[in-house]
Parts: sequence; structure tokens; C-alpha cells
Amino acid sequence: MTVAKDLAETVTAGLRARAEHTGGRAAVLFVRDPGEPGRTESLTYRQLDEQARRIGSWLAARFPQGERILLLDTTGIGMVTAFFGCLYAGMIAVPAPPPGRHRHQRDRVTAIAHDAGVATALTTGAQLPGVRQWAEAERLGLRHPAVDPSGAGSTADWRMPPTAPETVALLQYTSGSTSEPKGVMVTHRNLVYNAHLIGEQLELTERDRFGGWLPLYHDMGLIGQVISPLLLGSATVLMEPSAFVKRPHHWLRMIQEQHVALSPAPNFAFDLCRRGVTGEQAAELDLSGWKCAANGSEPVHAPTLAAFAERLAPAGFRAESLAPCYGMAEATLFVSGRRNRPAVVRRAAPAELERGEFQAVSRAGRALVGLGGAAGFDIRIVDPESGNVLPDGRIGEIWLRGASVAAGYWRRTELTEQVFRASTADGDGGYLRTGDAGMLFEGELFITGRYKEMFVFRGRNLFPQDLEHEVRRVHENLASGVGAVFSVAAPDEEIVVTHEIRARRGENEFGEISDRIRIALGREFGVPVSGIVLLRPGTVRRTTSGKIQRLTMRELFLGGELDALHEDISPELHTLRKAERRTRKELR
Repeated sequence: MTVAKDLAETVTAGLRARAEHTGGRAAVLFVRDPGEPGRTESLTYRQLDEQARRIGSWLAARFPQGERILLLDTTGIGMVTAFFGCLYAGMIAVPAPPPGRHRHQRDRVTAIAHDAGVATALTTGAQLPGVRQWAEAERLGLRHPAVDPSGAGSTADWRMPPTAPETVALLQYTSGSTSEPKGVMVTHRNLVYNAHLIGEQLELTERDRFGGWLPLYHDMGLIGQVISPLLLGSATVLMEPSAFVKRPHHWLRMIQEQHVALSPAPNFAFDLCRRGVTGEQAAELDLSGWKCAANGSEPVHAPTLAAFAERLAPAGFRAESLAPCYGMAEATLFVSGRRNRPAVVRRAAPAELERGEFQAVSRAGRALVGLGGAAGFDIRIVDPESGNVLPDGRIGEIWLRGASVAAGYWRRTELTEQVFRASTADGDGGYLRTGDAGMLFEGELFITGRYKEMFVFRGRNLFPQDLEHEVRRVHENLASGVGAVFSVAAPDEEIVVTHEIRARRGENEFGEISDRIRIALGREFGVPVSGIVLLRPGTVRRTTSGKIQRLTMRELFLGGELDALHEDISPELHTLRKAERRTRKELR
């Protein structure tokens, strides 16, 4: 039996119960630098509850219940106490990344603040001056200046707000990989049930610590690393995202030293470890206690799973600990995933996949990774055009129904009806349309792509992830970079490849690499490429969770706004871009 069956009805009731019954137990730990022992801060359940009551009383004295409070930080104990302080005041937490140096980063946070109609912003002391400057420059009109809430309020003044399971706890803004960010209304019931689901499906108990480097404005970071373990009565161990990016092996060292059982991350993090952790570093680690390496938040690649397990086998890491998962903000976080088994990989004939059908092949073909059976949901695979439910082995849109499905999008009634209240052709209603393409086969869910990013090229359904994966294999200087493939009408559909390239090379080598990309995509997919743009590392736009923003890259390409190291595009694309720039100029 797992602890998940012991969950309370609301997050606030759950944390209060933990503080009362296991108050002296560690709840949150923050490791400042895994490379330097002794630099760890911690809070017990009782201390976390006390700080949340202080912040809650401060907020309740200034704002009515239901106000939205912007939380601006990456990770750390301050972000955790601020989140629970919002819930203890009956407020709605709105986690978001701090305003960055780049205009597009600041624009995104500004859009979130305006859309949510936030009353104030909470952040840490180090971030406070920059946040106040940003709020003033963007004319947010906050009803109270941004503050660092540490030490604010009094426990004596705190009163538990009336909170029901259907009360909205947070607005989780979607990553915006295919559209403008939207605030998903996540309720207390959603969070409690999803924590239950994670505990059950990944076979975790209160003795299993969670932890990782994911930023807490990301749903996997906040819900997967913090809320779920605390509701399950476990502890969470946090570290700075930048510490992982600079030294990937520090993530692994933290897992070892802090006895972390579950540490989740997107596929790119496992790939970065595979490439960035040396054999000597792996030999110095003991990862035998890492029970669940949850890989989710972006497409899971079978070669990454195998290479990661092989690289860290000398450290005692077991391949069965890898848990490919599927989830999304609209379903709170976790939809499906399994551990304690070898990876389930099925190879599919590409031509049949493009026609929406699965045909197994023995060697060649596209590798699809099984993601468990979505046991906590009613799941259907539906033809997105007709609404007909499809049988196993047929590819369609994934539809979900269950207690983890969020209440809808903030202040977007019409869109909520379209996305969260869908009905199949035979009248079965109440489904969430995920926008993801996939299939059920042999009891497993497989993801094949995303409908909003899929493009039809000369009658064929192509998913950009497949082409991007092939581009990375073309040359070693492309392997560690990020790419975005999309199509444009010029006037017929034309394929454009934008990709980061490591190190500055001469035009001759850029041209050679460009030719190799064309040959590879022609050979593997039978498609001509009309445009190739090679970019500096860090240029391809990604969401806060690391998802590639292909539609944004398409707009930047059409507007001629990409600072290219090398560009090789057809005359038709040149003409299209001139016309696009002229149109945009006229509209200003």
C-alpha cells in the first residue's frame, strides 16, 4: 500500500495534517552547490507550515480571497513557502520565471501578469530590485509593490480560509510552444488526485525522497518536485537549474548524497548527461538508490534512454529505473508512466505512420516509446476531424477524462468549452483534447507528435520532431544544438530547417553541412528542403520547460529577424520573405 491513499481533500488540509502529525520531519531541502558539502538549507513540515501561515496572514490582511499572486523565482525554499503562503491566504498562485535580460522573456512574464490580473508579486531579496523595476517599466499597476515575503506576517493573525476541493489553487501558464501562453486553472482536487496518481503509478512511498533541478515555475518542477512529495508525506531536495546546466554531474551527485529516489527531467537533460558526464565522473557516483528517473515534458527518445543507462551503468544505475512519462499542464501534470521494467520500444513503418496507422517493423523505422497505460484517466484515441473513436493501433488525437483534468483556461470560456468539454461523435462527453497525436497498442500509450505542429507536405503528414532528430545526426557540431523545422507557403508548402551549430565555422564548412542536411532529409523522408538557416547556440526559441517554439521560429524567419551564421534558401523563399516584411511594415 502506498501513502497516496492517505491524502486529504485539499492541499492546505494535507500540509496542515503533515505538520501536526509529522512536524519534525524534513520537508524541503535546498542544496546550494552539490559540489560543496554542508551548503544545505532545510525546513521541517512544522517550519514550512509556520512560514506559510505568516505569509498567508500578510496576504490576507491586504487582499480579498481569490486574488492572483505572481511568484517570481526559479527555485529554493523561498519559492516553496511563498506558494503555500498563497494557498494559506485563499489566494491563487501564479508561478512565472523572473523577468530576464531578453525582451521576449520579459514580454512573456508581462503577458502572464496582465492576463492573470495579479495583485502583487512575491520574490526573493536578490531578485526584488529587478522585479520592481520591471513592474514599473511595464506599468503593471500592482495594488501592492513587489515584496520579499520572508519574515512577513504573524502566525497569531492567521486563519484558515474556506477552501474546497474545487477551489483554484494555481494558474499554471502553458509553455506556449504552439500558441500564446494560457493560464490553466488547477484546483486543489486536481493537485491531490495527481499526487495520488504519481505515488500509485510510480510505486513510491513516504520513505522515497523526491528532488531535482527543475525550476518551480514549471509544472514538473512545482507539482512533480514539491507539491506531490509533500502531500505524500515525503521530502523534496532542490538545487539551482543553472548548477545542472553548468555541471550536469552535480545533479547526479545531489541524487546520490541526498538519497533521492525520484528525480524527473525532460529528455534533453538525460541526453546532456549522456554527453556531458565523463566516464571518470560516472565511476565516482553511486546511483543504485535512484529508483525512478522520470523522463517527460517533451518527446522521449529511445536512443537517449539506452545511451543514458549505458553511460551510468558503472555508477550502479539500473536501466529499469528509467520511467518514460507523459503529461501536460491541462491534466495537472502526470498522465502516464511506469518504472521497474525495461523500456517498451516499438518500431513503426514511417509511411504507415504518416497515414495514421501503425505497422510494426523489426529494424528500420521510427522508434516509439511506451508511456504506460494512463490508469488514472478515461482515455480515447479520436479522429480529430470526425470525432470517431479509433481502435488500438490507429493514430489520432489523445482525449482524456478524469479527476486530474484541470478546470479550464483562465478567463477563456469559449476555448475552455472547445478544449476541456469535448464530445466524441457518439455523444460521449467531458473530454480534454490534448492536441497530441498518439495511439494505444498492447495496453501502452505511444505519442507520435503534436497536431498543431504537424504539417502536411504534398499529401503526407510530417511531424517536425522526426526531421529535427535526423538533422542532429548529420554532423557532430549539430548534435548538441537545438533545431526547429517548419513549413511555409511560398505559395506551395516548403520545408525550412533552422538549427543551432556549435562553434563558428567558415562558409565552406557551413555550406557542406547544409548540403548534408538536405541529403539526409531527402534520403530518410523523401522530402526536399527549401531553406536552411544555421544559428548560434541559444538562438532557437524555447519555452521555460525547454519545448521548441516552432511557430515563433517560423514568424522570426518570415520577418527576416534571425541572426544567421549561414543561410541557404530558395528564390521562392526570398520572394516570400520580402513580401512578408513589406506587409508587416505597412501594418505598423
